[in-house]
Amino acid sequence: MNTIIKLAFKNLTRQKRRNAILAIAIAFGFFVVTFLDGLTTGMVGNLENTITQIAGGTVILAGYEKNPPVTEGGKYQLVNIVRDREYVQDLVKNSNINYKSFSCYTLSPGQIIFGGRKSVVAVYGRDLKEKAFLDSLQLKAGNVEELSRPDAMIINEKVAENMNLEIGDSVIFTTTTIYGQNTVADYTIVAISKGNSFIDATRTFVNIDSLNELVGIPKGGYSTFTIQLKNEKEQTKVANKLEQLIREDGYNVSSRAEAFKTNPGNIGKGIDKQFAGKDVIWDGVKYGVETLDDEIPQLKTVMNIVHMVTTIILIVILLIVMVGVSNTYRMVLYERIREIGTMRALGMTGKNTGHVFTTEAVVLCLIGALSGLVLAVIGMTIIHFIPVTNESLSFFLHKGHFSFTVSIGTVILQYLLLIILTTIAVRGSAKKAAALSPAEALRSIK
Repeated sequence: MNTIIKLAFKNLTRQKRRNAILAIAIAFGFFVVTFLDGLTTGMVGNLENTITQIAGGTVILAGYEKNPPVTEGGKYQLVNIVRDREYVQDLVKNSNINYKSFSCYTLSPGQIIFGGRKSVVAVYGRDLKEKAFLDSLQLKAGNVEELSRPDAMIINEKVAENMNLEIGDSVIFTTTTIYGQNTVADYTIVAISKGNSFIDATRTFVNIDSLNELVGIPKGGYSTFTIQLKNEKEQTKVANKLEQLIREDGYNVSSRAEAFKTNPGNIGKGIDKQFAGKDVIWDGVKYGVETLDDEIPQLKTVMNIVHMVTTIILIVILLIVMVGVSNTYRMVLYERIREIGTMRALGMTGKNTGHVFTTEAVVLCLIGALSGLVLAVIGMTIIHFIPVTNESLSFFLHKGHFSFTVSIGTVILQYLLLIILTTIAVRGSAKKAAALSPAEALRSIK
C-alpha cells in the first residue's frame, strides 16, 4: 500500500500544469460551497440566537387561566398568568435537565411617555439582578447597582435617542392589566442598553415585582418561564419530559402529541388551539410547554434548504470536474502504457496497477478540496472582521459582524462524496490499466 501511495504522489509531479488546473477547479468548487454554506448557516444561527434572546430560552413554559364571561353570552377571557413561581422552578431543578440557566418574566406591551413624546415598547418584567440576565445585557450607559430600585427601567439606545432620554429621567409607562383595564406607572431610567435590530429597540426591562403589581399579577407570579439548554438539540426531549411531569403532578397541561396530529408542520399553532375556542374550558392554571422549534419551525426548514442547495451546487460542480478527471486519466493511461508494462513486468499485479490510478486521482482531488477549504476559511475570517452597519441585516449578524458556521460532519460527507465520485470517474481507466498484459504494453510504440 505504501508503494502505491508513493507512486501516486510521484506521478502527480508529472504534467504539473494539467494537474494544477484540475486541482484549482476542485478547490474553487469547495471554496464556493464551503463559503456559502458557512455564511448562510451562520446567518440563520445568528437569527436563531436573536430569537432565543428575545424569547429568553429554547424551552418555553407559560401558564393560562380561563375566566368566565363578565356578561351573559360573553366570551371567556384567556389570561396569561402563573401564580406559583416556585413550582416550575423546582420541577426543572429536580428533573435532571441539562440547562445553562432558567428565568421567568412578565411581558406587557405599552407606551412610554416623556416630554410630550411617545414610544411603543415591549416591557419585560425580569429579576434585574439575575446573573443570566446581566450576562446577556450590554449597557451603553448606567450603573448596575441602580437596578435594584423598584422603579428602575432599562431602555434601548435607539429609544433613548428618539425620545432624548438620559440616565435619571422619569417616564410614564401606560399599559393594560392582564384583565384588560388601562393602567399607568412612573419609572426612572437607570440604564441604556445597546441593540442593533428593530426588536431590540422595543425591548425595555423593569423589575418583575413592580410590573406584576402594575398589571395585576400577584407577587411571586409571572407569565412565562424559559429554559436555556446547554444542548439546543434536546429541546423537544426536555419539553416532552416537562409536559409529562406536570401531568403526573395533576395539573392541566398542553399535549404536544395532540398538537403534532392537528398541526404536524407547526406544533406551536397546534398547542395554541388547545387554549383557544369556546369549548376549551378548565379550572385553575393550564400550562403550555413549547420549544423554539415549535414556535418557529421555519428555521429548521431554512437550514434544510440551505444544506440542500449547497449540496446540489457541490454535486453539479463535482460532476463537471469529474468529466475532466475522467478524460484526463484516459489520456494518462495512453501516455503511460509502456510504463504500466514495465511495472507489470517487475511484478506489480493488475489490481495494484489500477489502484495507482485511483489513488493518484483521489489524492489530487483531496489536495484541491483541502485548498478550497483553507481558502474558504481565510475568506470567512476576512469577511467576519468587516463591520456591517446595514440595519436590515442586523438579525443575521453577531455584534455587527457576519459569523460563519462550518459543520465538520458536513465537510466529512462532502469529502466522502468527492472520493466516491473520483473513484467512479477513473474506474474505467483503472480497469483498463489493470487489464493490460505486460507484453502487450511493452510492445506499444508510445
